Amino acid sequence: AMVAMAGCVGRDGFAAPALVTMKESGVDTGTVIATETPTGCAAIWVDGNGENSIIVASGANREVRASQVPDSVLTPETLVMLQMEIPLPENWSLVDRAKARGARVALNVAPAAPVPESVLDKLDLLIVNEIEGAAIARASGIDPVSPDALPQRLSERHGFACILTLGARGAILHGADGGWDIPSLPVSPRDTTGAGDTYTGVLAAGLDAGTSLVEAARCASVAAGLACLKPGAQSAIPEKSEIAAAMEQLPAASRRA
Repeated sequence: AMVAMAGCVGRDGFAAPALVTMKESGVDTGTVIATETPTGCAAIWVDGNGENSIIVASGANREVRASQVPDSVLTPETLVMLQMEIPLPENWSLVDRAKARGARVALNVAPAAPVPESVLDKLDLLIVNEIEGAAIARASGIDPVSPDALPQRLSERHGFACILTLGARGAILHGADGGWDIPSLPVSPRDTTGAGDTYTGVLAAGLDAGTSLVEAARCASVAAGLACLKPGAQSAIPEKSEIAAAMEQLPAASRRA
């Protein structure tokens, strides 16, 4: 996909390493700006099962502003993917501008934080894990709800497609075409860091290319599984050719009753 990223880095030694992989991969970083606040960074611990624990120093991420995204790129051909590591009012401002100009908007609620119902009602796609999904459900007044039923309940409440990621158990999605169970790629994880980001990015690329939500989710599931086989975050994201080669290892999606 043709990808542009808006964000902030500092004027320090962490700035260039934070962007080098994206630049080498063809990501347009023209809307990433330098600030006087240090570049955001994280310390990551990985246990013997590949599970991780992350401590984040947000740094320049807290300086990101919706105004960095020009109106000219907010078109019906654009998919705007948002996450929760920047000031949330800036997210909500961009949602309003994007929807007013006909762009599709997807939100990955990572890390978990409240999302106003007025924002949820404007989304085209919501991506959550179990913890994030439970928080959104409570805020929407539909708590308690089991993970199994959560995507459908949220989808019907707010009118968006919803994907609940479940790690090794795959994902559940619910959209205009009903509900589906998406299996995970059978792997022995070495490092799960970045698997969720990989899933979200590959899903967005598939939707941008006109792929169905179910097929985009299957590709995302394969990509996330492959990302768990290598150490690191950006460095572990698989190439398109690797994803295509592994697709036959993924069991078929199944429609939910």
